[in-house]
Amino acid sequence: MPTRSARTAWTGGLQDGSGQVELTSSGVGTYDVSFPKRAADDADGATSPEELIAGAHSACYAMSLSNLVTEAGGTVHSLDVTADVTLGPDKEAGGFKLTRIKLTARGEVEGLDEAGFKDAAEKAKAGCPISKALAAVDITLDAALES
Repeated sequence: MPTRSARTAWTGGLQDGSGQVELTSSGVGTYDVSFPKRAADDADGATSPEELIAGAHSACYAMSLSNLVTEAGGTVHSLDVTADVTLGPDKEAGGFKLTRIKLTARGEVEGLDEAGFKDAAEKAKAGCPISKALAAVDITLDAALES
């Protein structure tokens, strides 16, 4: 299996510094990062490790769910998956940690009822490689079919 890479070039300290994350394997972009923008409610044009994790998780989960729906006899017409990744204080060890991830999945699926779709959605949450990697974080799921 392939290995994918990203790199970050950083200058300065945590509060006054900034960096750029480059998605080197794909070459699709370079994105600004800084701690003040990471910790702010408004990202103001910068990304964060949490947003990058959210992108990875939503994509991985959508692939896994698509596969499981198909294995259950359904046909996926569309999936809309959002991952909301929350950064918060680490009360035990100090500093920060990911405190929760909320996955929201909406699907237009033929051949499965709501219960079948939710079963596939739960299995995808447990089986997607990114979910497995983030097992220490509380991951919740809101999954439903759309008509």
